[in-house]
Amino acid sequence: MLVVMKAHATEEQVRGVCEKIERLGYRAHAMPGAQRTAIGITGNKGEVEQGTLEEMAGVQEVIKVSKPYKLVSRDLKEDNTVIRFAGTEATIGGTGLAIVAGPCAVESREQAFAVAERVHRAGAQFFRGGAYKPRTSPYSFQGLGEEGLRIMAEIRQQYGMKIITEAIDNESLDLVEEYADVIQIGARNMQNFSLLKRAGRAKKPVLLKRGMSATLEEFLMAAEYILSEGNYNVALCERGVRTFADHTRNTLDLSLIPAVQRLSHLPIFVDPSHGTGKRNKVTPLSRAAVAVGADGLMVEVHNKPDEAMSDGPQSLFPDQFDELMKQVRQIASVVGRTVPGIGLREKVGVSM
Repeated sequence: MLVVMKAHATEEQVRGVCEKIERLGYRAHAMPGAQRTAIGITGNKGEVEQGTLEEMAGVQEVIKVSKPYKLVSRDLKEDNTVIRFAGTEATIGGTGLAIVAGPCAVESREQAFAVAERVHRAGAQFFRGGAYKPRTSPYSFQGLGEEGLRIMAEIRQQYGMKIITEAIDNESLDLVEEYADVIQIGARNMQNFSLLKRAGRAKKPVLLKRGMSATLEEFLMAAEYILSEGNYNVALCERGVRTFADHTRNTLDLSLIPAVQRLSHLPIFVDPSHGTGKRNKVTPLSRAAVAVGADGLMVEVHNKPDEAMSDGPQSLFPDQFDELMKQVRQIASVVGRTVPGIGLREKVGVSM
């Protein structure tokens, strides 16, 4: 059920409707838009009695929502969600294209800073790096844990980039929430519902990656778990699905981007690194992702990919990332997007 407020409804009227919904035993989710506020109702086992809400001050109408996902739907919020960060021009969503870059895993302070310096210089606003790595083999490198988080916190202080890193369970999420700016939920955990609920109670934005065999509806329902707990700062990420193809690691589904944007107000990234698993395919698919309307890119970059402890074959060399950024800027301007970051680099005295 969805309560649509009038265009000039006051904060007091919105609060009154929310309190009424809560008294009825449900949960209210107020989503302000450019023109009006919509209030989603969750926790109801059946239909909500519309009459008691329709007569309240400031209410325009009460609408039944037929989709299984309610809070992520454009029925609730027509305007695109834009995630903002205090003290920076970087955003996720909106006209600016969010660029996330960094190594698959933080291996050492030297390695992480070497990559951070280059991707920052090229224009990335967000630094990615794994402190906790869910690996197929239990004998593979599993990440540095809290030490890796501390290194990334130093990178944020040095270069001003926001930090995105993955939490693999409830325990690691506590630490990721403390150190990072955005909590990543990886593909393997897209349907780890207890972890999604915990992320929904976090105070930091969440980047949710599509599961390896997830349908569009399953993907949106996973995001619904996070929003239903009260965290509305959620972004999605297409990172390829498992198919019969053997010429790439995964099949990058760029058709998902316009499909998500038609149904949901949430911003969506593309990860061409995991989506292909092949270094020579990352730049072409990045170009395509921007052209098809993605809100951001998540690209793996390593200063010595041939020596990387994880995902070296899909990681770009820094010079290749420089070239990718030049091409992305050209395509972004054609589709009405911008790539922020140049002004910030000039302020901190970093030359191109």
